[in-house]
Amino acid sequence: MNKNIQGKTIFITGGAGFIGSTLAGQLVENNKIILFDNLTRNSLKDRAFKDHPNIKLVQGDVLDPENLVKAMKGADIVVHCAAIAGIDTVIKSPTTTMRVNMIGSANVLEAAYRQTNIERVVCFSTSEVFGQQAFRSNETDKTVMGQVGEARWTYAVSKLAEEHLAIAYHQEKGLPTTVVRPFNVYGPGQVGEGAMRIFIERAIKNEPIEIHGDGTQIRAWCYVDDMIDGTLRCMVNPKAIGESFNIGNQRAVVTIYGLANTIVRVLHSESPIRFSRKDYVDVELRIPAVQKAHDLLDFDAQVDLDEGIRRTAESYQRDDK
Repeated sequence: MNKNIQGKTIFITGGAGFIGSTLAGQLVENNKIILFDNLTRNSLKDRAFKDHPNIKLVQGDVLDPENLVKAMKGADIVVHCAAIAGIDTVIKSPTTTMRVNMIGSANVLEAAYRQTNIERVVCFSTSEVFGQQAFRSNETDKTVMGQVGEARWTYAVSKLAEEHLAIAYHQEKGLPTTVVRPFNVYGPGQVGEGAMRIFIERAIKNEPIEIHGDGTQIRAWCYVDDMIDGTLRCMVNPKAIGESFNIGNQRAVVTIYGLANTIVRVLHSESPIRFSRKDYVDVELRIPAVQKAHDLLDFDAQVDLDEGIRRTAESYQRDDK
């Protein structure tokens, strides 16, 4: 898919993060990549291509509009991955979460609008916009927010505001925007919080795997290579403009308890599974409908859960050597 993108200048906010740096790695040989990141979560430092001559890392913050406009100069494609994410981080500072995700996204879209040759702006939203219950949710389903005052939902609200603004920039100002909603992405290079990463790292060491709550929460897990494939299609396909897409794997569905057991089985681990109290509201069910991505982008996730777990574990083991 990346063969369609050559000779471009691609500007990625949050470019040193998990998905941003993975995307950069797919594009770096044939394009100039500008990574704009405050390095709060730095996955780039462990990448083989971090010093590639086609990569320029600009340390900056999306809350700084002047620096953003300056760094974006000359970009053909903008991919906006930067956000405050991760349940613990969000709960710790809901005000920062909303400022970065709303005002930061507004700054990115305005900066892109001010450029002269922008071919596409891909904004990353989240599956959290569907609320606590999301069974085969499609792009036109109503978005659901939790109660005001519950810190968890500040992330979903702020990302939904970004979605509305991105589509409004297209409809009102003609900016060629696209929105992607990732569903539980995991894989090599993941930094920060995330059940999959934590469970796999513990399973490799035969350490106890701790589940928050009763483990009945259901998720559909998407391997990062599939997420990147979907994103690349959104970057080049004219049918993507002005649209939002669920990017996920609706076949890789399992409870959190089932995930822990699958990881233990696939990795031949001796990790015991334990349960602990959960002090925050959780999403009970999250499975995407991906028909729209199939119909418009010809996208289908390829990597099943067992294979994704194996690949992720192998990458962690290599990193430890």
